[in-house]
Amino acid sequence: MNLPNQITLARLVLTGIFVAVVALEIRWAWSWAAALFIIGSVTDFVDGWLARKYGLVTNFGALMDPLVDKVLTCSAFVILSDAGVLPAWVACVVLAREFLITGLRTLAATHGAVLAADGWGKWKTGAQIAVLVYWLLWLASQEPPVSWFAPFFKVQALSPPWLGQIFLGLAVFTTVWSGIRYLWNNRHVLAGA
Repeated sequence: MNLPNQITLARLVLTGIFVAVVALEIRWAWSWAAALFIIGSVTDFVDGWLARKYGLVTNFGALMDPLVDKVLTCSAFVILSDAGVLPAWVACVVLAREFLITGLRTLAATHGAVLAADGWGKWKTGAQIAVLVYWLLWLASQEPPVSWFAPFFKVQALSPPWLGQIFLGLAVFTTVWSGIRYLWNNRHVLAGA
C-alpha cells in the first residue's frame, strides 16, 4: 500500500465525512463541506502526480483512483441537488454518464483491455469540480452567523447566479460530450461484447 494508494483511500474516507457533515447539519456544515471537497479534489491531483513521478502506479490505484473520484463528485452533485441549488436532472445526467463509462471499462477489462481516459474526460472533471466548488462556497457564504469563509470570500462575489449557471452549463456540456465521445471511440468494445 504505497503513498498514492493511501491518499486515494484517505479521499474515500474524506468523502464519507463530507457527506456526514452535510447530512448531520452540523454548525457551518457548508463551510466544512466546501473545505473537505476542495481538499478531496486536490488529493485527486496529488495521488496521480506522485504515482506517475515516482513510478508507483499499481493495478489497485488504476482501479480505485477514478472510482473514488466518481464517488466524491457524484456525492457532491446529489447533495447539491438535495439542497435545491442544482436541478435533480443534472445529478441524474452525471450519475448516468459515470455508470455508463464505468460499465464500459468493466466490460473492456473482462476482455483484457484497459480503456484510458481522453482529454475531454479531464475537461469534464475540471468543469464538474468548478461548478461544485462554486456552489459549495456559495452555500458556505450564506450560512448564519457569517461563515468563517466570509473574510476570504465576499458574499457579493459568489452571489451572481448567472456565474454559477455558466459553470453548470459547462459541466453538463462536458459531461455529456465526453461521455458520447468515449462511447463512440470505444464502440469496438460494445461490438465485441
